[in-house]
Amino acid sequence: MANGAPGNGRPRTVKRRTRAPLVLRVAGRLSMTAVALLVFALIAIQFARVIQQNVALAGDLATTQGEITALQARREWQMREVRRLEDPEGTVPDIHDRLKLVRPNEAIIFVSPAPAAVATPAP
Repeated sequence: MANGAPGNGRPRTVKRRTRAPLVLRVAGRLSMTAVALLVFALIAIQFARVIQQNVALAGDLATTQGEITALQARREWQMREVRRLEDPEGTVPDIHDRLKLVRPNEAIIFVSPAPAAVATPAP
């Protein structure tokens, strides 16, 4: 049997741990915990910044899509207007309204709105 094994009749010596390795172990664990928390905090900050940028870009994208839709509607209106004005009969209302010109045997009758009724005071 080996020296110091139970049952050989010799008293076994137990080494006491000194405080220095215990303190170093605790300090090491605390420092590793601090480093882990620091890394986690940096990752969380970067993640929050990316989310904030994504939200801002989503707002810009929605605004741009709205502008595209408005421009497409305006283009459609302009294309209809061009097709109307390419037809000689389609230009007649504009010639009458803007230039105040008429064809032979035509007359323009200007209709103004009825004047507002003035209330007379009761005697």
